[in-house]
Amino acid sequence: MVGTGASGGGARAAAGVAADGTRGSTRVVGLLLAAVAALYVVAPAVHSAAVPLVHAELGLGAGHEVVARVVGSSLALFTLFVAGRAGDLRGRRSVLIVSLAGLAVGCALLAVAFDGWSYVLGRIVVAVALAAVFVSCLAFLPTVFLPGRMRKVMGGWLAAMSVGFVLAVNLAPRAASTTGWRVAMVAMTVAALAALLLVHRYVPEPPATTRHPMPDRPRACCLIAFGVLAPATLQLAPVWGWADPRVGLLLLASTLALVVARLRCPGLSMASRGRPALMPGALRAGALVAGLALGFTQVVLAMALPSLAAERGGGPESAAFVLSAFGVGGAASCLLVRHRAIAPVTGSSLGLPLAALGLVLLHAGLGADAYPVLGDFAVVALIGFGVMLAAAPQMARYLAALPRTHLGTSAALLPGSILLGTAAAQALPYTSAIDSVPVPAEARQLLRVGTIVLAVAALLLGRVAVSVAVACTAALQYLLTRTGIGDAGTVIVALAFGAAAGALVWSRREQRDRLARMSQTASTLQHAVLHPIPEDLGRLHLASLYRPATADTGIGGDFIEALHTPFGTRILIGDVRGKGLQAVQTVTDLLGCFRSQAFETEELGELAARLDRQVLRAAATRGDEELFATALLLQHDGPEQEVRELHVVNCGHLTPLEVTSAGVTEVDVPTLLPLGFGTLGSGAPLIPHTVRLGAGATLVAHTDGLSEARNSTGEFYPLTEGLIRAPYGTPEHLVDHLDAGVRDWTHHLADDIAIIAMRPAETPAPAVPGPTTGLSGCATGPARVMRTAPE
Repeated sequence: MVGTGASGGGARAAAGVAADGTRGSTRVVGLLLAAVAALYVVAPAVHSAAVPLVHAELGLGAGHEVVARVVGSSLALFTLFVAGRAGDLRGRRSVLIVSLAGLAVGCALLAVAFDGWSYVLGRIVVAVALAAVFVSCLAFLPTVFLPGRMRKVMGGWLAAMSVGFVLAVNLAPRAASTTGWRVAMVAMTVAALAALLLVHRYVPEPPATTRHPMPDRPRACCLIAFGVLAPATLQLAPVWGWADPRVGLLLLASTLALVVARLRCPGLSMASRGRPALMPGALRAGALVAGLALGFTQVVLAMALPSLAAERGGGPESAAFVLSAFGVGGAASCLLVRHRAIAPVTGSSLGLPLAALGLVLLHAGLGADAYPVLGDFAVVALIGFGVMLAAAPQMARYLAALPRTHLGTSAALLPGSILLGTAAAQALPYTSAIDSVPVPAEARQLLRVGTIVLAVAALLLGRVAVSVAVACTAALQYLLTRTGIGDAGTVIVALAFGAAAGALVWSRREQRDRLARMSQTASTLQHAVLHPIPEDLGRLHLASLYRPATADTGIGGDFIEALHTPFGTRILIGDVRGKGLQAVQTVTDLLGCFRSQAFETEELGELAARLDRQVLRAAATRGDEELFATALLLQHDGPEQEVRELHVVNCGHLTPLEVTSAGVTEVDVPTLLPLGFGTLGSGAPLIPHTVRLGAGATLVAHTDGLSEARNSTGEFYPLTEGLIRAPYGTPEHLVDHLDAGVRDWTHHLADDIAIIAMRPAETPAPAVPGPTTGLSGCATGPARVMRTAPE
């Protein structure tokens, strides 16, 4: 849900995934939004199929087409930001309903159009309404789903839209030719009304909307002006001619608007309030480039494929079939992104060079009589797979990081970049509004330019080495296909191709081996420092989780341990100040001291004092006067302790939580200074605090990496509410629920997380084994199994 700036209410709103808070209703809302957003690709396909019939019946000319495209695209870009901002202020569901009503009106105007200009008016209304529908659905996703689930959600959402594109491209021409274009527009009107009713019935209104002003209104106005002028300039340039003074004035105005927006500093940024900026510029740049490449490639294929089909002797149906392969490949890559954690740089490094390779193969096959339609289909599917493999992770990462205060206007960047990419492709002379299908020579130019655009995008978004290697292999394949160089030349090209591929495979293998060695080292370090926590220890049933923020190291500044000693079951959990190797060294010292002294020190207060002195000595040895560690020590089943009693010493750590079937309660434990201040044991003996748990209660202790995990707006993870929503069960259930909840909540884990949940059992305690020598000469308990969860 959209945040209001207050962390409590905003966190509760964002944590509520649907009106009733159930995952089932969330899935229904997500599927419905995907179906509604699919109108964004279905409606243009229906229009493209109806264009020849409309031209014949209403006598549309070049002027009508120019006005419809230029005005429609400019107003659509303007509407993206207006509708997004209106959703932030007035409610996203209300804006979506109004937009669907506008779409129904526009389709009805098209159905009853009586001349060229009335049809143009209907097209403009439809373009504006579709923009508002799409940005409303897109901005709905971060309000319904948590940032950690955005990759899976966007993967499925874009796959559904790709399937809608495939169906529309193949069925729309047949429907228009069979029933007539007016009936097709009536069907679109009915679809828009049906979507309106479904949204009104099943989609909830987010309970919280923003009242924050725009961070910088002049800057926002300049960006909107650029968004309106840029597509108009790009589409009018090939019509008027690039030398026309009017084009120069429009180009100058749009450039000035962009320069002013770029130079003007935002007045109310998150960084200016003393907090780090929540939306790095790299995220915006990555989403912008991916959207531009997607829009550009779509237009290139839509214009070149009819010429390719005509060269094969095929008709519009053949061209539509081949074009639909773009959606097939896109759906496959989006499903791959949904089920596999593909990083944006990985998707761009692999996907965009593959798409460029597909354009090269399509260029090589243009005009070849023996090149089958199924071959064209496979190549276009490769292009769609590559483009969406790059775009989907970029879009998911961008949406996951969006601040909730200006969600709609920020989300408009994604469809806006696609529209700009479309307009940029239409700036080429052979794709302008007044031209029909390009001749084969012009289609070759289109494919060549498209290849260059994708290559540049790959260099900007992906790994340079991978992009260059794939580009070289694409060039070699093109030479092998197009040039008649004889058998000797073919062998040379084949060897060169194999050498390039072999070098790439060798480099990839070396990188994989290095990664395997690093992972093994991290695992060894983790198991050497952090011993496993057993499920049952003494008369405690335990469940634990350790998740380091830096997965490569396997361990961070948090620590956790549980031992069964002659004095009872003793547990230590805490957090060292600082990060990196120094924090790991302090953790090692603390755990070694605890494992040794827990078996030798009868009083829990004296054990805490010895840990305090250990940190103080470490600080003096390293010359770090600010070294300290927060810690929570617990003891169960000690002398004169009842089954449900726990002795607790809290050294500056977070308060533990008691979880019962009735709710969650903070345990009132006196808080002492952290370890390393040298205050423990310096005066009167330290008496632990006694906590008596309720029947069937579970005590949960954690580090601040859990409670201070932030979402994209900067709100903390609502730990108490997460435990309340958890199905009451065993400690394992609670830990699993917290682990899944924090991963869904945040798009970036910035701190280590340690959790331990414990519940007293009525079974008698087993005999205490003799201590064995462990790390740094410390005494350790028996071998055990603990879950560790590297990111």
